[in-house]
Amino acid sequence: MTESSAISGFVKPGFEAVREAFVENFERRNELGAACCIYHHGERVVDLWGGVRNESTGEPWEEDTMVIVFSTTKGLAGLAMALAHSRGLFDYDERVSKYWPEFAQQSKDRITIRQLLAHQAGLFAFDELGDKSIIADLDRLAVVLARQKPAHEPGAQQVYHALTLGYYQSELLRRVDSKQRSLGQYFQEEIATPLGLDFYIRLPEEIPNARLATLRQAKFGLSAILTLPIPFFLAVMNPRSAIRRALVGSLFPLDKERVYARNFEVPSGGGVGTARAIAHAYSVFATGGKELGLREETLRQLTAPPVAPLKGFPRWGPRFSLGFAKPSPKNLFGSPSSFGMPGTGGSFGFADPQAEIGYGYILNGMGTSLEDPRDLALRTAMYRSIGETDLAHRTS
Repeated sequence: MTESSAISGFVKPGFEAVREAFVENFERRNELGAACCIYHHGERVVDLWGGVRNESTGEPWEEDTMVIVFSTTKGLAGLAMALAHSRGLFDYDERVSKYWPEFAQQSKDRITIRQLLAHQAGLFAFDELGDKSIIADLDRLAVVLARQKPAHEPGAQQVYHALTLGYYQSELLRRVDSKQRSLGQYFQEEIATPLGLDFYIRLPEEIPNARLATLRQAKFGLSAILTLPIPFFLAVMNPRSAIRRALVGSLFPLDKERVYARNFEVPSGGGVGTARAIAHAYSVFATGGKELGLREETLRQLTAPPVAPLKGFPRWGPRFSLGFAKPSPKNLFGSPSSFGMPGTGGSFGFADPQAEIGYGYILNGMGTSLEDPRDLALRTAMYRSIGETDLAHRTS
């Protein structure tokens, strides 16, 4: 390890194995810059960062460095929706159109919020490809969302809503919130600010470039392709497949001059923040949510098993529930009660209420695996550190 990739931060006694795994990520797993934070029983027990935030300049990753986490954002969005549910703004099993009448167009009147948040609504791609101006204008975007026709019967199958999910969540939230706030605004005011989190679903103008890590793009060689499940790889290569349609035309808030665009909200993929913020947010939900006044009923629903679509879950991928990924035979993490979300490139955040864990890992050296080996090493060391050998085995 070079001087420029030195590790900073701390681990509580008993969690030294996590630090060792973090160091090994730089020495053996091609880590560029990264941070990992873990809360256990509500206490911060691991807070590590290291490497470089900018490969071209060699500037180090600092304590407050933030990075875009792509679909890991969905988990933070899910927390915001859960808080809104806990405050009685909507019922997961009600139809979306009860709160948003225009949504009923194109035979969408029977789609429930639970089905929408579980990627079972058939709204994984837009027939009308939007541009940045539409995404930034929430009233115009709402019209596009409402007239979209679903690709299948509600609840029939699970197809990943890569970017569209967040836009639908945000408009639903605007309809039920008395202040008509977007999802990013609601998250900031109701979760991030009360908890003191450095995480933004809508990055404000005042965040300087010096706090933001630049990305090293992943290289998709043969060895990387071989790590992907064959059905997933074939689907991505097929221009007519659902997953390809869901991914094509994605608008991420990247900006050549300012690292990331400001005041541009992509609730399913544009979140920017620290590992510390992600872990802290999930820790609050993993330990009962008293800081936010969460109702026990909401937490019970988050920890419950996912409801399968009529055609069953895909064999190769994660299972979704209420805006989160849940543990599945091909995507094991934590205990069965866990909920969270990984992101493209390797980032991950989740809550494990059984072990009272809040976990966050972020990076700027993009990986190619659906389950990143760097994240996997950290999670395995974490569970071994708390003596949960069964959960460590599930992870590894």
